[in-house]
Amino acid sequence: MTQIDYQVHPIGPVAGSRIFKFIAFLYGIAAYLVFFVTILYAIGFVMGLVVPKTIDTGTDTPVAEAVIINLLLMALFAVQHSVMARRQFKAWWTQYVPKPVERSTYVLFASLSLLLLFWQWRPLPTVVWDVANPDLAVTIVTLSLVGWVLVFTSTFIINHFELFGLHQVTNHLVGKEASPPRFKTPLLYKFVRHPIYLGFIIAFWAAPVMTAGHLLFAAVTTLYIFVGIALEEHDLIDLFGDEYRQYKQRVSMLIPWRKSV
Repeated sequence: MTQIDYQVHPIGPVAGSRIFKFIAFLYGIAAYLVFFVTILYAIGFVMGLVVPKTIDTGTDTPVAEAVIINLLLMALFAVQHSVMARRQFKAWWTQYVPKPVERSTYVLFASLSLLLLFWQWRPLPTVVWDVANPDLAVTIVTLSLVGWVLVFTSTFIINHFELFGLHQVTNHLVGKEASPPRFKTPLLYKFVRHPIYLGFIIAFWAAPVMTAGHLLFAAVTTLYIFVGIALEEHDLIDLFGDEYRQYKQRVSMLIPWRKSV
């Protein structure tokens, strides 16, 4: 995921009013808090830590039914997450949703679709692998945590609060115009084009005990990540042209094997 600075413009007199600006700011904070709770729950859900319902707990369901329900839940998230992120959808969507809260609305919908997935997920408890060596098991758990740290670190490197909508509503509140879109590749983005997605892949696959349900989740989300990368990079090429094409040639997608120049 690469930094894009989204320009924010008030829509009409209502969107430019002080009351709307304050309500939009509160809405952005609320959407961010929902996201923050969701991502913390996601860590516990995938790793089987602390939270009341994890990827390996829940209602006992026949295997075929569980697979269908889980695939539908992941498909719902994938469609929402991808469609609402496309520039064509945003052009249509912002006719009805003011631009200052467009990103916050996207983040809120993504969080709600994930919360639905956590709630309705059906476990498939068959064990695919189980690492018996305690030292190796701890190493794998640590690797999963490293993946989550990579996710969070990568968002802050590019602008965490813009990525999740707070920057936009804050600018709108104080009447500040955002900068035009700029292409930049700070720190980790000089080694891989999508360190956020790399972090998710590590976090999802690094499991000392891998059940069939966890494997299904990891496999489908990894497939979706590659589809999402293709869609995102298509938009980035449309936006930045040869600058992004050269970046693709210079820096690898997920594995830092190319030498950055």
